[in-house]
Amino acid sequence: MRDRTSRFGTESLPDSAAYQLSCLESLPPVPSHQNLEDSALVAGVDEVGRGCLFGPVVAAAVLIRHASSNSLFELGITDSKRLSAAQRQAFVAPIHHTALDCQIGIASVSEIDRLNILQASLLAMKRAVLKLACPADLCLVDGNQRIPKLDMPQQTIIKGDQTIAAIAAASILAKVWRDDLIVRLAARYPKYDLASNKGYGTPPHRRALAKYGPSVLHRRSFRPCNVAAPQTDV
Repeated sequence: MRDRTSRFGTESLPDSAAYQLSCLESLPPVPSHQNLEDSALVAGVDEVGRGCLFGPVVAAAVLIRHASSNSLFELGITDSKRLSAAQRQAFVAPIHHTALDCQIGIASVSEIDRLNILQASLLAMKRAVLKLACPADLCLVDGNQRIPKLDMPQQTIIKGDQTIAAIAAASILAKVWRDDLIVRLAARYPKYDLASNKGYGTPPHRRALAKYGPSVLHRRSFRPCNVAAPQTDV
């Protein structure tokens, strides 16, 4: 045991605890989006499809210079849920033009059912971020959950898709990419009205589940999908 004076006061600590405290005090401060240099690389990441009954959860990561945030906001970019499908599609090209890189990550239906939807969403986010052409100085994550085992500084921001340009851009790209995927899959699974509901649990979608049972791309861990397929006479 030994006495140690620190910013936490003078206290007696075991040598191992004192050493750990010393290490913590010597760490550089975690960067924040509020004090970044204009040249800093910022990755905004967001997911879409978390509440759906059908299909994967999809995340996008958008890498920009911090100075480019205002340029994105001047375009009118905001949370994808506040935009029409046509508006989201119109923003895709300007986002790609402004960003240094944009990437998509997905977690499959089987991963959703095995891990749970929260962990699968974070996995999709991690995959999107790790595909970026170069690591960011700071990864800005929508919501309040940090991405596990991500080897770069990160900051969670609740409702970040409404206040952080890079996150808003990511929310748009993820939404457009996933909607396009579901529309293509709708032709393979025509019974579920997927082109209209994009996999969400609308009344027609739930009625189809009750009538026909779930497809292989429905999330069996979600209660509305946990229904038996109807019996048919041979």
